[in-house]
Amino acid sequence: MPEDPEKFDTAMAGWREWQEAPWGRLRFTVAEANLTRHLGDQDGGRPLRILDLAGGDGGDAMRLAARGHHVTIVDYAPAMLAAAEARAAAGGLTERVTCVQADVAALPADLTTGRFDVVLCHNLLAYVDDMAATLARAVAPLRPGGLISVMAINRHSAPLNITVRQMDPAAALAALDDDRLRSAMFDAELTLHTAEEVIPVLQDLGCQDVRHYGIRNFCDYITDDARKYDQAYYDDLERLELATTARHPYPHTARLFQLTARKHTA
Repeated sequence: MPEDPEKFDTAMAGWREWQEAPWGRLRFTVAEANLTRHLGDQDGGRPLRILDLAGGDGGDAMRLAARGHHVTIVDYAPAMLAAAEARAAAGGLTERVTCVQADVAALPADLTTGRFDVVLCHNLLAYVDDMAATLARAVAPLRPGGLISVMAINRHSAPLNITVRQMDPAAALAALDDDRLRSAMFDAELTLHTAEEVIPVLQDLGCQDVRHYGIRNFCDYITDDARKYDQAYYDDLERLELATTARHPYPHTARLFQLTARKHTA
């Protein structure tokens, strides 16, 4: 992960602006919709215990807490957690949201005992050197039969994104074999992955019933960003994204991929 958590702290203003932009809203809306496909299957709709790894300021957590679940956010950036606590207070969700400052690579012992119904590992893999080890740490806190949700930047999307938005086929050609991307917002070099790489790792860790979703299947390839702020246009785009999130072949070229899977039962 980035060496200095202050990189995240100083990027807070830009991060908030991104979350409120159409592409940020789509990221959280579609991810929530995909999760709710599976959450209702667990224990008759009781409130779930959810662990949100590298959960930042609670973009995913607040939505799930608002549904009545109990969410523990783990992040190592103090400003992100402070923002999450403020959001929880503003939404009347303080009793359902717990914030823990920690590195995912060194989780407190009480978070690794296999008591969580759901673990979110969203947009974390890009910042770690060992994807398999990170996924193992994410699976460990799950109870048998619990749900893991993994989200990452899709390496398949990089050449398409460069071709469409930068109109640079030479750079797109180079991106075919490049798994690195520079994040200006967080001043960090990111590692890109594909669902095809991550799925076998989850299966080796004892996860089953893996489902593959795409997030922002179309949004990032529409070059008129200003038009996405028009509410009627955005509503149409959101409906399209929700309709295709699990529809082949669109998840394979989406800007982000999301995988859900169940931890094996004994």
